Amino acid sequence: MGQAATLILIMAVAVLAPLLAHAVRHRAGLRVPVVIFEIVLGIVIGPDALGLAKTGDVIDALSHLGLSMLIFLAGYEIRFDAIRGDTLRRSVSAWLISLALGLGVALALTGADLARTVIVGTALTSTALGTVLPILRDSGDLEGRFGMVATAFGAAGEFGPIIAMAVLLSGRDPGVSTVVLMVFAAITAGAVFWALRPRPPWFSHLIRTTLHTSAQFAVRFVMLLLVAMLALSEVFDLDVLLGAFAAGMLTRLVLQGAAPESSDEVLAKVEAMGFGFLVPLFYIVTGIQFDLKALLEGGRSLFLLPVFLVLFLAVRGLPAYALAPRDLTGPSRRALTVYSSTCLPLVVAITTIGLDEGTVRQGEAAALVGAAMISVLVFPLVGMRLRASVSATAATAAGAGPEQGEEEEQDTETW
Repeated sequence: MGQAATLILIMAVAVLAPLLAHAVRHRAGLRVPVVIFEIVLGIVIGPDALGLAKTGDVIDALSHLGLSMLIFLAGYEIRFDAIRGDTLRRSVSAWLISLALGLGVALALTGADLARTVIVGTALTSTALGTVLPILRDSGDLEGRFGMVATAFGAAGEFGPIIAMAVLLSGRDPGVSTVVLMVFAAITAGAVFWALRPRPPWFSHLIRTTLHTSAQFAVRFVMLLLVAMLALSEVFDLDVLLGAFAAGMLTRLVLQGAAPESSDEVLAKVEAMGFGFLVPLFYIVTGIQFDLKALLEGGRSLFLLPVFLVLFLAVRGLPAYALAPRDLTGPSRRALTVYSSTCLPLVVAITTIGLDEGTVRQGEAAALVGAAMISVLVFPLVGMRLRASVSATAATAAGAGPEQGEEEEQDTETW
């Protein structure tokens, strides 16, 4: 099948996925994230199942752009003004503990192979913030207290591994990589300073007047920021995900400062481009490229899959549970644990780097990605059920009186 026909098939799958998610929700009462269907359907049409789709240069390029868009949107969602202070310190501390635990566990699993240890250990510390945020938004949790905490811990699990990848997986001496990263950070800080400066009146006017015209100045400007930060990452030989994440943060600052009344509409247009085309394409291609045979052959690869799934909870989830803000109730802390343990995009990116450099084995990569896929399949469902129980308890307590509802109100209030 040619690239054009494969792309048509991929987009047909992208249309089918939300239809299946809608059908399951209404017939079975289960809110299954659409990403689950995208990945599974990708596996079904891939070479290890029906053999209908194979990737090529064009589709791979679009998939990489989809991953960048996913991380960009995750960076845009982060509100550092809301997650600063104690919650930010807790989230960063939890990730640092996860990194230490991940590297320690990976050292034992890989037989003290340092290169493989870095790959496996870093992958165990990631959180799929780009996957979790839409789920929190759809469930109505994103704007509340729990949503802010989950965003903080998810941001640490997204940004931390990207920094670790830039330092440890660049192929350079860690000291040199740190210096390069500091230079990149300095340039990004300069961009942040520029973004915080008041924009001239014509800039805001142009955003407003072209929102519904073919000019689409704001959307073009956002794409320029994204491409520029990706190019800057490329120049410094850093992972492009770092640039995508930084571009998302810069875009929020620029739009909130220049045209706060139009920022939501601009974001909706960018999200339509991302979640409507590029992001589902990335997830479907991930399914197509998944090495199903490596798992079906059994042996160590199949054994490692449940091991890695448990390690995602232990390495990433338990520190989040232990350092969660004290005002979260038990069910919300457990929901934070499973949401923080949900991973996939960075696991795919990290294992791809490991495979390209020959430092990680095909079976290990398949087991890691397979476990990450299961985490996306299972953990958000558990998290949604836990949060639903919190909402139900809060509603019941509110009906019983303010004294009984006080603890749950602490958990659901916005900052």
